[in-house]
Amino acid sequence: MIIYIGADHRGFTLKESLKKVLKESGYEIGDLGAETLIPDDDYPDYAIAVAEKVSADQNSKGVLICGSGVGVCVVANKYPRIRAALVSSPDHAYMSRNDDDSNILCLPSNIIDESQAKMILASWLQTPFSGETRHMRRIAKIRDAETRARELW
Repeated sequence: MIIYIGADHRGFTLKESLKKVLKESGYEIGDLGAETLIPDDDYPDYAIAVAEKVSADQNSKGVLICGSGVGVCVVANKYPRIRAALVSSPDHAYMSRNDDDSNILCLPSNIIDESQAKMILASWLQTPFSGETRHMRRIAKIRDAETRARELW
């Protein structure tokens, strides 16, 4: 499985740290930027790049980082088949995977530190989707909402 990762200037340092963790854990990584610290870059550029890849490849996952985590999460969730989750604790990461089958992890670099981010990432990666009937039903409703939303555009 490939993990696509992206971050703006506020998440750049954390992205670089998490890339090392992912590599050490044996994951293939697709770094979609920023490649260097760009002080005036825009988070939508990286969220779009990651969301497009994960939306097209259901066997992949993504990690997005910006200051609040909100911006990248909003952008990513515009894409079909994306269930991006803004996560700030390992328990939250567990629920986002177990209950919601999230496929993009959004992290708030201004809220969590590197140690917390590593614990969140580990929880998120190690937690499978439960596949419970109630969660499957809810995800089906999300897919239906995506279809209805596309019809409005």
